[in-house]
Amino acid sequence: MQKVHFIAIGGSVMHNLAIAMHEKGFEVSGSDDEVYEPAAGRLKEHGLLPQNEGWFPEKVNEQLDAVILGMHARPDNPELEKAKSLGIKIYAYPEYILTQALDKQRIVIAGSHGKTTITAMIMHVLKQCKRDFDYVIGAQVEGFDTNVKLTNASIIIIEGDEYLSSPINRTPKFLNYSHHIGLISGIAWDHINVYPTIDEYVKQFDLFADATPKAGTLIYCEEDDLVTVIGSKERDDVSRLEYKTHKHKVKNGITYLQLESGELPITLIGKHNMQNLNGAKAVLKTIGITNDAFYKAIATFGGASKRLEKIAERGETVVYKDFAHAPSKLKATTEALKEQYPDRRLIACMELHTFSSLNKKFIEQYKDTFQAADRALVYYNPKTIAHKKLEDVSVEEVKSAFNRSDLMVFTDSQKMQEILANESWQKTNLLLMSSGTFDGIDIQELAKSITKQ
Repeated sequence: MQKVHFIAIGGSVMHNLAIAMHEKGFEVSGSDDEVYEPAAGRLKEHGLLPQNEGWFPEKVNEQLDAVILGMHARPDNPELEKAKSLGIKIYAYPEYILTQALDKQRIVIAGSHGKTTITAMIMHVLKQCKRDFDYVIGAQVEGFDTNVKLTNASIIIIEGDEYLSSPINRTPKFLNYSHHIGLISGIAWDHINVYPTIDEYVKQFDLFADATPKAGTLIYCEEDDLVTVIGSKERDDVSRLEYKTHKHKVKNGITYLQLESGELPITLIGKHNMQNLNGAKAVLKTIGITNDAFYKAIATFGGASKRLEKIAERGETVVYKDFAHAPSKLKATTEALKEQYPDRRLIACMELHTFSSLNKKFIEQYKDTFQAADRALVYYNPKTIAHKKLEDVSVEEVKSAFNRSDLMVFTDSQKMQEILANESWQKTNLLLMSSGTFDGIDIQELAKSITKQ
């Protein structure tokens, strides 16, 4: 029996990986200084939730076969130091996933945006086609109990993140999977704390493309200029596949794919998701899924959690939430809703929450990204800026960065909620975008109150 210990077990993928290894028959232990839901509940259900929060070097001993290190841990973590002193093998979670997938065909989906949705689409179609496969994804997908599955399947689908692998492995996660088939959906500068210039950021995707092995396949979106430069580069014995936006049209708030056989209604919305759909289709074609099988399955795809997720609807008012936080995601998401419901007003709110979005050197990237909304609201918490040890950003600087004179900027989320509660919602939609929580706003309750009007 393999014995593995997780440092920072409460992470999104980390806790799912711990559960996957537990279900595989491994003896699993872990520690963390904070574990939130849904990780806490899932770990408790499997008997893996640490009894006490904090770091306990005594949990690390010579009986362990491996230690898996999460990004949340600091480089001087006492459990990590103990593992080093004992000479125990230490893995970042992408490195460890590779050890469990060496005998599988590895498909890695990369990109600044769209990678979660594309991965989720592939998973959904393969499940509908009754294909056996493993997977790693950063969001919950309807029909799947966990975000990680590691069994004896011959194929694995992995959402490839460009962020650092661990505090001691500062390579992008997607470079640790040794893909056979790789996809790049789009490139838009992000993670300024790790990649201080756009050139350094783009270079990581170039390295990912170069890592495609001989007889491997690189799939990329030809409508993205940066991706096209990288994807079209000659690589010895590597197959290249390009994709673009699927033909579609919107009628009465419903998106229809335009096929040779007619029109197919789907639940997805927005041009960017029509790109994602064709990316998923290209990947699936390389592993034997026919177009007919793809379209039959994709018609029932409801999306990944928090990715343009409809949370309430009544009459001519609908409320969506989305994980969008980077400039390109903000622009694509607001444009998608405006395209879907052109006859309705769109009120859109976003939270500046990430290190990049609150960084004075980066915030100018939001220029003209919020133009599709009829009313645009931005919230940020100055305490978050202080916690991240960043330079203060004023309300005026935020307005200037977005280049929108009527932008409403809030540093008190309750005041923003009051504005929304008193708004007239006749023929009006609401879009809430954040990688955080708007500091405690109950989004479900807000959506219910709006759609009751």
